[in-house]
Amino acid sequence: MTVRVRFAPSPTGMFHVGGARSALQNWIYAKQQGGVFVLRIEDTDAARNKPEWTEGILSALDWIGIERGGYEGPYFQSEYAGEHRAAAARLHASGRAYHCDCTREAVQARTGSQYQGYDGFCRDRGLPAGEGRALRFRTPDEGETVVVDLIRGEPTFENKLIEDFVIARGDGSPVFLLANVVDDMTMGITHVIRAEEHLPNTPKQQLLWEALGVKPPIWAHVPVVVNEKRQKLSKRRDKVALEAFRDEGYLAAAMRNYLMLLGWAPSGDREIVEWSVIEQEYRLEEVNPSPAFFDEKKLRAFNGEYIRALPVEEFVGACRPWLTGTGTIAPPPWQPEEFDADAFAAVAPLAQTRIALLSEIVPNVDFLFLAAPLIDEAAWAKAMKEGSAELLDAATAAFEALESWDAETLKSTLEAVGAERGLKLGKAQAPVRVAVTGRTVGLPLFESLEVLGRERTLSRLRAARVRLF
Repeated sequence: MTVRVRFAPSPTGMFHVGGARSALQNWIYAKQQGGVFVLRIEDTDAARNKPEWTEGILSALDWIGIERGGYEGPYFQSEYAGEHRAAAARLHASGRAYHCDCTREAVQARTGSQYQGYDGFCRDRGLPAGEGRALRFRTPDEGETVVVDLIRGEPTFENKLIEDFVIARGDGSPVFLLANVVDDMTMGITHVIRAEEHLPNTPKQQLLWEALGVKPPIWAHVPVVVNEKRQKLSKRRDKVALEAFRDEGYLAAAMRNYLMLLGWAPSGDREIVEWSVIEQEYRLEEVNPSPAFFDEKKLRAFNGEYIRALPVEEFVGACRPWLTGTGTIAPPPWQPEEFDADAFAAVAPLAQTRIALLSEIVPNVDFLFLAAPLIDEAAWAKAMKEGSAELLDAATAAFEALESWDAETLKSTLEAVGAERGLKLGKAQAPVRVAVTGRTVGLPLFESLEVLGRERTLSRLRAARVRLF
């Protein structure tokens, strides 16, 4: 048997990080088993679906490493409406489904305030199809439905507690439960790896598989992803869009690594590991069923480690969208012609050790490309204290007299200027840093001055001195 897994997102919004995790788990399992990964777009919610959301799914999968051409599909659920309706008709013809005209209010009136589900009123009425008459699946009155789950063992559900559920609406259009099952059958899916939130629907879907005469797939319900309050991650409340993390400057490799640790861990006391190691060591049956905490602080730390591990040339290339404003990245505060690739290449190794997100490169290097630095007023107030004007005058004069403009010479020169005023280098360089870069923190000062150059450095020191009058 060839293993066939599927990832079936709905194009109704940005791509959820929980969905990305499920996609990766399916992707790895298919590769490990020599199987096939199928992408199916469940696009039957016409009111909410948009073509751009579908493209967003494909682009997000590309970015995370599941690239177009490497999987089967995408298929679109809307293209299988005929198969859905045919399956509903077969279930009705076999007596496994019946039409029902009960409203919720009518059911509640019959069952009282303790109503927990449909009461089976229309089971034996023999109603024909008609407007306002849903098609319900007749669940068995006795026995149990055992779900074989690679992560959760064998969850067991008493059939008498499963209500006769709707499989098609009054207009004949199938609901998600039936469409999902029929699609999986049509595509030969052997393993369904998906989020824990779908587990309550699984016995219903398994009953549909059996009623349609097909062996159910093997299930695997991965743990729900929660926030710091242990609440399920929500699009309305939490930062969950994969695209947002991408555009903020997270590396795909770091994101892949972190997402795979939500419920699973590699051997040894390791967390940051090569993707090839994850592909080799990951075992679906070793996934912990407990809720998995999505810790953005930890993800950020992961990303910083991955950034620092990049060869400098790759780091320079990775930063380019933020330096040039390409793709979905907002343009930087300088004009394209102001960007100096050589200057950036000179400071890139320094910047690489100081940022955790690629987007942080802009405030770290903007002073190199702007005509004048963007002054942080809080930083200015903190650095420009009594005596700063005189120190700037002295530093300007000392720098003007230098024959060699290099980091070591600049450092020793300012160190001497500070010593003459009883200041250690840290105190002496604070006003200079803010005058030249606009901030109190950033790249190493003297290497920055070397790259910025003599004329621009002196011009900024003089401008700061004027501002202090």
